[in-house]
Amino acid sequence: MTERLTAQIDFLKRADGLKSVDRANFLLDQSRPENAAEHSWQLALWALVMQPMASADVNIDRVIRMLLLHDLVEIIVGDHPIHLQTDWQAVERLENAAAAELFGLLPEDQATDCLALWQEFEADQSPDAKFAKYLDRCQPMFQVLCAPAPQPEHLAIVQDNLNGGRAAYLRTEFPEAHAAAQGLLEGDQPTETSFATRLAFLAETDQLKSVYRASRLLGDERFENSAEHSWHIMLYAWILAEHAAPGVSIDRALKMLLLHDIVEIDAGDHPIHGQVDHAAQEAEEQAAAERLFGLLPDDQKSDFTSLWYEFEAAESPDARFAKAIDRFQAPVGNLATGGGSWTDYNVTYAQIEQRVGAPIQRGAPGLWTWLQPQLTAFFAATASS
Repeated sequence: MTERLTAQIDFLKRADGLKSVDRANFLLDQSRPENAAEHSWQLALWALVMQPMASADVNIDRVIRMLLLHDLVEIIVGDHPIHLQTDWQAVERLENAAAAELFGLLPEDQATDCLALWQEFEADQSPDAKFAKYLDRCQPMFQVLCAPAPQPEHLAIVQDNLNGGRAAYLRTEFPEAHAAAQGLLEGDQPTETSFATRLAFLAETDQLKSVYRASRLLGDERFENSAEHSWHIMLYAWILAEHAAPGVSIDRALKMLLLHDIVEIDAGDHPIHGQVDHAAQEAEEQAAAERLFGLLPDDQKSDFTSLWYEFEAAESPDARFAKAIDRFQAPVGNLATGGGSWTDYNVTYAQIEQRVGAPIQRGAPGLWTWLQPQLTAFFAATASS
C-alpha cells in the first residue's frame, strides 16, 4: 500500500505543474493570463452549473472528471491557442505521448482508467465527451465576453471562433450558448434563457483566481491561488478515493471541493496556521455563500449552499473525506518545498497534529499513517538544525 500511495502522490505532485502553464485567455479583470489549472477548475464548475442544459444521457460526474484531467498533458507540451497556425497532427502525437507518460506515474489500474477517460474526451464522440467539449469551447469565449473591458484582439478571436472556428458548431449543438455569445459580442444583453441566467455566477467566480493562499507552488515561484487549489484537491480526492471510508460518495466529495472555497471571493483566505477570529470568519463566509450562490436559480442556490454547509460542518462521511483531503494537500506540498508555510508561520509539530492530523484521521486515516512519519522526520530535522 505504501508503494501504491507513493506512486499516487508522485502523480499528484507532478500535476502541480499545470498551475504554471499559461493560456492565451486573461482573467476577467485583465490582470494576467489564466493558467490551465484554474481553467480546469472553472470548467468543472461550468459542468456543475450547466448540468440542466445537458441531455438525459450525459453523466455530469464523468464530465467533471474529464475536465479535471483534460489539460494535464499541457504540463509537458504546453498550451496551443486555437487562433495560431499550428501543426495539429504533431500536437496530437505529442499529447498522446504526454498522456502516456503522466498517467503512467499512477498504479496500473488508475493509469488505464485515466488514460481511457482522457482519450474519450479527445475523441469527442460519447455524450459525456461532447458536453465536456461544448463547455471547453464556451468558457474561454465567455471569459472574454463577460470581462468589463476585454482586449479588442480577444474579441476578434471570439468572433472568428463563432463564425467559422471551433465554436461555430454550437449554433446547432448548443444554441443557447451560441446565441448568448453572439448577443454579447454585438453589445446586447443575452435573452433570459436557462444558460444566460447562470452566466453572472460563473463570471463572478473568476475572482477566486485572484485569492492567494499561504501555500506555495511546488516550484516555489509564487503562492497558490484558491481556484487552482480547488482543482488540485479535487484531483487528490479522485486519485486517493480508495482511502475514503466505505460508502463515501466520491462524486459528492468532489462537488464539495469544487465549491468549498468560492466564499473566499468575499471573505478572503484565512490560513489554518494564522491568527483568525473564527466567529467573524464564519459570519463573513456565510454572508458570502448567501450572496454568491444567490446569483444562481433557486434550486441550484439551495443545492450548492447545502453542499457548502455540509462540507463546513464535516459531519457526514462524504464531508469528512473531503475535509481530510483539503488538509492533506498542503502538507504534501510543504514537505516538497522545505517547509513552505510552516516556516512562514513558525508552525510546530503539535499544531500540525491538532489542525491537520485530527481531520485527516477522521476522514482518511490511511493518509495520516503515510504522512505522519514524514512530518515527524521533518520537524525533528528542523529542530536539530
